[in-house]
Amino acid sequence: MPTVLSVSAHAADYVWRAGGTLAKYAQAGNPVHVLVLSYGEKGESGELWKKPGQTIENVKEIRRAESQAAADTLGVQIEFLDWGDYPLRIDDSRLETLVLYLRRLKPQIIITHGHYDLFNPDHTDVAKTVHHAQVLSQSGGYHPEVPTIPPAQIFGYEHHQPELSQFKPEVIVDITSTFETKRKAMESFAAQGHLLEYYTMRAHIRGNNARRISGNNSYRYAEAFERVFPYVGDELR
Repeated sequence: MPTVLSVSAHAADYVWRAGGTLAKYAQAGNPVHVLVLSYGEKGESGELWKKPGQTIENVKEIRRAESQAAADTLGVQIEFLDWGDYPLRIDDSRLETLVLYLRRLKPQIIITHGHYDLFNPDHTDVAKTVHHAQVLSQSGGYHPEVPTIPPAQIFGYEHHQPELSQFKPEVIVDITSTFETKRKAMESFAAQGHLLEYYTMRAHIRGNNARRISGNNSYRYAEAFERVFPYVGDELR
């Protein structure tokens, strides 16, 4: 069974955009890990900042607890790096941390942000960094004391505003069996409660796409992703 890794810029991104897919892999028995690079304490916690006397450390604590609860609901393992957000800066040291993390975990499937998000440069920067780290994880001269790993397939989340961010669905995954689990996980994020119905609607829309493309009328909810690398095999698929 392949090991699955989702690299999430902020505390909730992995749930909104890939929660159903991650839960599906976890329920099938795959090792599923989530790496959260920041809590989204500055740019993605607007409701929390309405409270008088709010502090950044308290916001971080709340967002961490929300994200942990969501991960528990999905049945996935989660780690937090607290790299800050808005902007989420990734220097050579942080890139190195990510490369060594990949070599230790050895994922076969990586799910992260799509290559271009018009409204959130943090997401775009993380997409570029994960791609860079994946390439370096195979480079024998980079930290030669740590064994390299085989190539992983990288899939990009659908953006919040896909039609404005050059997003083209290249893979659509049926999440009908795990949608209620995803919905419960989304409910963990009181700090971003306004997004709950939006991502429910997106799952409906992608479910419609899945039915139309496949002819399988049992598909009710789905998630869409882009591919970084093309499919390789001995037949068209």
